[in-house]
Amino acid sequence: MELIDFHTHWFRRELVNPTLVEFLEDNNPSFMQRIDDFASGPRASVDYFKSQGVNYAVVLPEYAPATSAFVSTEDVVKHCQGEDMLIPFASLNPNTDPEPAVRLEHYVKDYGVKGLKLLPSYQFFYPNEARLYPVYAVAQRLNIPVVFHIGSSKFKGTRMKYCDPIYLDDIAVDFPDLKVVMAHSGRGFWYDRCFFLSRFHKNFYMDITGLPPKNLLRYFPELDSNGEKVVFGSDWPAMPTGIRENVEVIKSLPISSKTIEGILYRNAEKILFDS
Repeated sequence: MELIDFHTHWFRRELVNPTLVEFLEDNNPSFMQRIDDFASGPRASVDYFKSQGVNYAVVLPEYAPATSAFVSTEDVVKHCQGEDMLIPFASLNPNTDPEPAVRLEHYVKDYGVKGLKLLPSYQFFYPNEARLYPVYAVAQRLNIPVVFHIGSSKFKGTRMKYCDPIYLDDIAVDFPDLKVVMAHSGRGFWYDRCFFLSRFHKNFYMDITGLPPKNLLRYFPELDSNGEKVVFGSDWPAMPTGIRENVEVIKSLPISSKTIEGILYRNAEKILFDS
């Protein structure tokens, strides 16, 4: 079965917020080792993804230096350059970018990025603020998806009030053709809201990154009824297990083969490649 990993990262140690480095060294030392192992260039990432059965991997920047990291769009584009299986996204910060909509258009047209990642709880803004609307207008016009971090986090300085999925409802109404992906699917507080929004709005999707696959039916008992709106993400290199291990758990769930194929490939394919 083909596989698109819709949520991976690339880091260098010096780009990670010092408080996060300290947290990770205490709680997930394997993550820090992976950062060092994969920092030299894309070959290690590509070889690993291929070993896990991944056909394409979305690589996300992290423009949130106050809480997590300052991995720029330029860093990610450079990392992905020349590797067809690596799909670079952009990251913008509305509190520091004076013209984020202009910058996004530049990233798409001149750098070839295929989507945008925003982190409200790390960057401190509500998704439905009017100042973000020019960014959404550009993304809708250029037909690229916007991924929002929507879920809890233990990182120091996180303000979770900003990633309540209810604020995305305004975006769905005002930008009906914008593709929106809710990363982490409301992890912790808001599983039901993300599930409802993804069923209710035609272009809304749930990204199940960071959720133990064995618990998916506990979080989303009616998952099979929403099989066309869910995409797989590993959060590599932050995940504690291998990608293939999580994929096998998803394949073993008592849901339809159509839903499994949608989660692992078809839904992400539609978001990324349908014109």
